[in-house]
Amino acid sequence: MSRRSTILPLAAGLALTGALLVVPLANAAPTAVAPDIPVANVQAHLNQLQTIATNNGGNRAHGRAGFLASINYVKGKLDTAGWVTSVKTFTYNGATGYNLIADYPGGDPNSVLMAGAHLDSVTAGPGINDNGTGSAGLLEVALTVSSQNLQPTKHLRCGWWGAEELGLVGSTNYVNSLPTAEKAKIKGYLNFDMIGSPNPGYFVYDADGQPAGSLELQRALEEHFVTIGVPTEETSVGGRSDHAAFARAGIPIGGLFTGAEVGKSSAQAQKWGGTAGTAFDACYHRSCDRTTNVNVTALDRNTDAIAVTIWKLSGTGGIPPGPRFENQTDIAIPDLATVDSPITVSGVSGNAPAGLQVAVDIRHTYRGDLQIDLVAPDGSLYRLKNSSGSDSADNVSATYTVNASSEAANGTWKLRVRDVASQDTGTINSWSLQF
Repeated sequence: MSRRSTILPLAAGLALTGALLVVPLANAAPTAVAPDIPVANVQAHLNQLQTIATNNGGNRAHGRAGFLASINYVKGKLDTAGWVTSVKTFTYNGATGYNLIADYPGGDPNSVLMAGAHLDSVTAGPGINDNGTGSAGLLEVALTVSSQNLQPTKHLRCGWWGAEELGLVGSTNYVNSLPTAEKAKIKGYLNFDMIGSPNPGYFVYDADGQPAGSLELQRALEEHFVTIGVPTEETSVGGRSDHAAFARAGIPIGGLFTGAEVGKSSAQAQKWGGTAGTAFDACYHRSCDRTTNVNVTALDRNTDAIAVTIWKLSGTGGIPPGPRFENQTDIAIPDLATVDSPITVSGVSGNAPAGLQVAVDIRHTYRGDLQIDLVAPDGSLYRLKNSSGSDSADNVSATYTVNASSEAANGTWKLRVRDVASQDTGTINSWSLQF
């Protein structure tokens, strides 16, 4: 992950009508569940990247033999699996750089889902967590796409970027080289940079301030963690990784991250385990970023999340999901108060589904104070979250599943948030219903 930072503009796209954003989803739902990705296979790729670095001066940096060898390793695996690969060259600091682009045959060429990871390291070390982990995880998911003979509705494309550590050079070169019409075909870009930090956090790129459509990617990335009961935090990584050029082009972005040089807080250590006051990756950009510098559990969870997200967002010809209704109006949550945020649903036939998805984004300085309910149009309450004096983390960012099949879909639904204790306050940032 690069240290550089840029401010990303908000791109125009979906229109707001008052406080309510209605997003009819056209993507087809997968007919098959994403398979579990064996973490041992991902570790095998990391071992190869370590060997490449060891045999080439200890790193895999731009302009060095270790980076080209890394490109050739990934390309060879994808070629054998039936992906169509091409190597794009560029020049930076007097040296030739390489991006590897891989396209999976089939899918709608005018509707592209793209995922990427930077393959280069810094010159100081082999870069196994930063970013062998993202590169290896994405590679194994791509190989699984082939072995499972996935038939996605969208066209799948992956990129392994060069010279990220020098300022996002490779990915920026790629995006800038695309004609406007080709950029418009990319409906979303997913970025995976450092997904196995040794003292890991579980961060999902925050859609706030990103191009329209990014929230759908954020929610899809969160889905696996909700399923396995691992809490996540939203993070704004700014311009520190390869999503930045896509965001500047107005392409929806999302990504996963397990933390870099910043220290883990006490609340985060309580939530995720690990060591408070210690960096998520104490070997960040150092020679000790080797295969021993990877948390295998985090690597496993994040790689599975990549697969779940790609299966979900690419579509495999199943029954399309219903519309999503969202309220993005900020509503303050005072101490010892109860507030409601409404969404009026219309145009949906019949009852709500048995698997109604309720996505909640609340900013709060002590989430344990909060009791959260979904209120159906007839006044029925569905408890989403209980208050708890031992839940000291910040914020609530989660998707809950409610069996609302007895409720009429149309009408005014409410998210009811009650603050049961004093001193801490917050805001309902947004919430949505996915039918």
